[in-house]
Amino acid sequence: MSDLSLPTQILELDANALPSDIYQLAQTCLLDLLGVAAAATSTPLARIGRQFVLDQYPGKQPLLFSEGTASSAGAALYGGWLIDALDAHDGHVLTKGHAGVAILPAMLSLPESLELTGRQFLGELAIGYEIAIRAGIGLHSSACDYHTSGAWNCLGVTAVAARAIGLSPQQLAEALGTAEFYGPRSPMMRCIDHPTMLKDGSGWGAMTGISAALLARAGFTGSPSLLLEQSDLWRDLGTHWHFRDTYFKRYPVCYWAQPAVEAVLSLRPRIPDIQNIEEVRITSFHQAVRLHTTRPQSTEEAQYSLPWAVACALHRGTVDQTSVTDDLDNNEVIQLAGKIRLCESEELSSYFPAKRYATATIRLTDGQELISERFQARGTPGNPIDKTELITKFYELVPPDLASSARHLEHIINTLPDRPVTDLLTSLNQAILHSDRQENRSSHATET
Repeated sequence: MSDLSLPTQILELDANALPSDIYQLAQTCLLDLLGVAAAATSTPLARIGRQFVLDQYPGKQPLLFSEGTASSAGAALYGGWLIDALDAHDGHVLTKGHAGVAILPAMLSLPESLELTGRQFLGELAIGYEIAIRAGIGLHSSACDYHTSGAWNCLGVTAVAARAIGLSPQQLAEALGTAEFYGPRSPMMRCIDHPTMLKDGSGWGAMTGISAALLARAGFTGSPSLLLEQSDLWRDLGTHWHFRDTYFKRYPVCYWAQPAVEAVLSLRPRIPDIQNIEEVRITSFHQAVRLHTTRPQSTEEAQYSLPWAVACALHRGTVDQTSVTDDLDNNEVIQLAGKIRLCESEELSSYFPAKRYATATIRLTDGQELISERFQARGTPGNPIDKTELITKFYELVPPDLASSARHLEHIINTLPDRPVTDLLTSLNQAILHSDRQENRSSHATET
């Protein structure tokens, strides 16, 4: 590995000297990711994943929103699994996937990251996003198959871990090669067609990235990374930020389904009674139409079901966490989902992944047809969700037993540039996990 220019460039990025809007975006990502993580703690995937890492990865690093500790690799694995368990986290259209879901839990799993100032932590988070996003763009352009996010977000994890633990350029080159070689290049469309707890591979990506950096520190060598050979991909690193194009989801379902959700929501006020719906025809791009499960049996199937998302939107006026967890036996939603037909448009498919569109046609029992305009998913820089609504989303996601700590956590994140990152850890590991239980016990004791 003779060319060390890119590893050197990555290591020389100054987390204290980034554009001001990059720190602000990183704060928004942090709040959004933690809201998703808090909401996902009740999922079966979180329960299974927690027990697995406690059994198989003993160590001293705290688990995100959970009692117990594990090794850095285990804590990163659990955190990636946890956020990935509820498909409400941010992403990037050109990567067709997600960066922060692996970057944040990996950073929280490293003792060295927890010694940073809040400003440095946000800067490192942004750098991790940027490396991961570029890696995703590069891997999609060079690989013949569409792979899960873990295949490329592991490289962003490796980069921020290398910066945290002080790897040399040579060691980072070895680590990137190891992460790329061991990264989960799993076939994403396989999980789209058969949704399971495998999700988007990001738990494994977080674990792989951490492991690659720690192995490189110990002298482990990796094969040359294809990333290092794509010079055009990295030429403007540090001056141009793909991170700025991060999108945010309003609903906890696959982003490909969300244009259709917006389309039917635009027609819903014109429907006198949901019972009057005879058929809903959704026209969208190929990948969205592949989200074809009509009768989901698990939260994973519900999150990857366009018919279910559309049916929930028509029934509830939104798609929320309840829609993909507790409502799976709701007969009215089940009946609506059975009335939805998916149609692929070659034109709309040609715009993917940069643009994702859908239209909806709703036929009522009296023969009337309601036809929507063409809709994109909300949350991209070109069609943004404002910060106030993202804060609303955060409070909607936080479960009741953590509600009293949510405002404190939001305050910590909003003021993090002026704080040590240990304040964030205190809020996560103590206040959020224990304050409500302690308050309840104290209140009960006082009443007694």
